[in-house]
Amino acid sequence: MPLHSVAEEMGEGPVWITAEIPSIEIKHNDKKIVIERIQNNENMIDWDYALTSRPCPPFCILPMKLAKGVETIGELEMLDYIKQLSDGEKVLIVDSRDVWWTENGMIPGAVNIPWTHLHSKHASIEEIIKILEFDFGAIYQDGLLSFEHVKTLVFYCNGNWCGQSPTNIRSLLALGYPADKIKWYRGGMQAWQSLGLTTVKPGK
Repeated sequence: MPLHSVAEEMGEGPVWITAEIPSIEIKHNDKKIVIERIQNNENMIDWDYALTSRPCPPFCILPMKLAKGVETIGELEMLDYIKQLSDGEKVLIVDSRDVWWTENGMIPGAVNIPWTHLHSKHASIEEIIKILEFDFGAIYQDGLLSFEHVKTLVFYCNGNWCGQSPTNIRSLLALGYPADKIKWYRGGMQAWQSLGLTTVKPGK
């Protein structure tokens, strides 16, 4: 029996991502980051994500399938997309939360584009088009948007009760962004932290 399996039965030992993957290494803001799980076997989830019964509405449980063509992913798929960032693939991981939430930690490799920045009630069409062009790879010409060569976007927010990433996704779909280029990590920061995975502070 593998050493880590024996230690597991004893209630102590290393905490790998999977039985085959102890950690992964990526670049975040041009610095090396090792994504791994917290090794303290007694570690507990942060208080911000420990609440189980936030008022609904607005904090209602969201469906597994958010919209037709939008793929819902889990942690291992998120890690695959994070690795694609380092490989130079046309991928962007988007933290859709209000800025103050990011101070508690972000998924490594993510950029913060709050839900208000793509929402027509909170941002001008010029501001939205700027994000579509410069961050997502759309082309705006003669009043028309082309999404032919856009990036694959991976959205997350606080958890399966959080409406911030779904709002970003619905805003993009309404503008014509291809659904197959949008992924949704439904578990968000609550699931990420419940597994003890590495987080980073914004700008670090």
